[in-house]
Amino acid sequence: MILDYIGVKEINGSLIVLDNVKNASFEEIVTIRLENGALRQGRIVQMEGDRVVIQVFQGTRGISLDNTRTRLMGRPMELPLSPEILGRVFDGAGRPIDGLGDIFPVKRANINGTPINPVSRVYPKNYINTGISSIDVLMTLIRGQKLPIFSGSGMNHNELAVQIARQAKIKDATGDNFAIVFAAMGVKNDVAEYFKQSFDESGVLSKVVMFLNLANDPIIERTLTPRCALTAAEYLAFEQDMHVLVIMTDMTSYAEALREFSSSKGEIPGRKGFPGYLYSDLASLYERAGMVRGKNGSVTQIPILTMPNDDVTHPVPDLTGYITEGQIVLDRSLEGSGIYPPVSVLPSLSRLMKDGIGAGYTREDHSALANQLFAAYAHVMDARSLASVIGEEELSPIDKKYMEFGKHFESQFVNQGPNENRTIEESLDLGWKLLTFLPREELDRVDDEILDKYYEKAKATTVSAESPADNAVESDPQA
Repeated sequence: MILDYIGVKEINGSLIVLDNVKNASFEEIVTIRLENGALRQGRIVQMEGDRVVIQVFQGTRGISLDNTRTRLMGRPMELPLSPEILGRVFDGAGRPIDGLGDIFPVKRANINGTPINPVSRVYPKNYINTGISSIDVLMTLIRGQKLPIFSGSGMNHNELAVQIARQAKIKDATGDNFAIVFAAMGVKNDVAEYFKQSFDESGVLSKVVMFLNLANDPIIERTLTPRCALTAAEYLAFEQDMHVLVIMTDMTSYAEALREFSSSKGEIPGRKGFPGYLYSDLASLYERAGMVRGKNGSVTQIPILTMPNDDVTHPVPDLTGYITEGQIVLDRSLEGSGIYPPVSVLPSLSRLMKDGIGAGYTREDHSALANQLFAAYAHVMDARSLASVIGEEELSPIDKKYMEFGKHFESQFVNQGPNENRTIEESLDLGWKLLTFLPREELDRVDDEILDKYYEKAKATTVSAESPADNAVESDPQA
């Protein structure tokens, strides 16, 4: 029997309160009919006996205390799913906004997802090639991993997100079984248009599912966006056997929407006003990445978040770092130097890369090269600190070589064009080429066997490339 509850006990922000509600369930969807006949959706977010608090997705403007009719639908919020969601654009609550009509669903799935049994999880291996040298070589993204990007307000993380979405490829994956789910939260209209136009112009829109929550959309809808995106990703991965890369930007906007929602419910705030359950809430999103035994597909996450005041100890990046398997940190000073992408190498890492690189995955020298590049760049930072005190002219000859290495490392390896797509072999070869600026005895993180094979080859190639000019000078005494 379907019951309509007439009237509302209380209205508070985006929440309405009903009394004497029987047989309600937490997270249950409700339909709200206003006096003028307009329909809105909401969900039950709090229950105290027969008193329920309902979150209204479209806001409470125009809702009457006396003549509003509320109907419980007996199910949680569900997303309509079918293979035709590829190439489509949805709003933050999963409604199509691209003018191509509704989705004819094969099934409907609860947006809150189903927890993956840890026993059935498969350990992530096999790398995802992003075409970006600093990421592919030094903080390799592994299929099934969750690897966030820590950025700052106003930095070019949007361009980086588009480049990763455009260039990302999985080894052994074809165009038919690789897809990208892109969720944008709290973005301005011009940024949303930039995302759509970039995907369309690069020809990847047909394999992208986009969820766009704009800055002027209801803030409550923002709390649904990542859940809708991950539900679509799980369907494509575990029922359509696709490898899915989920890019979510900006998770700080999501957390701030959660803080506002928590405040309107009267919950006791935690650090910086965020709810005490922020950690478990973020974990409920991030832990939906992975691979499941018996399924061919995978879900890989790249959440992007902006750090207020570039503070890595802010609750959102701080808690994210505890849950995820590493991070990619963007540096404002590198961006100010004209370097794109401004990846700060030393604080960035991928905790799973050790098992997804090397022989059989990327190349046998990958692990040793990455370790040596990290060590050499750390020495560069020490040399720069020393040079700022005593002056660069007073540095030792080896420190000067490190300074030269650091300059070329940032300008040639970290820096690359937004449309430049490097293969893993090109990136690894470039790394060896840069190490030739240092004497062999300084490369103490690499075995002699690998040095003989790759370092000497890179050095010989560099010398042969420079020799024609040298020979021309020697042959002409008047030159």
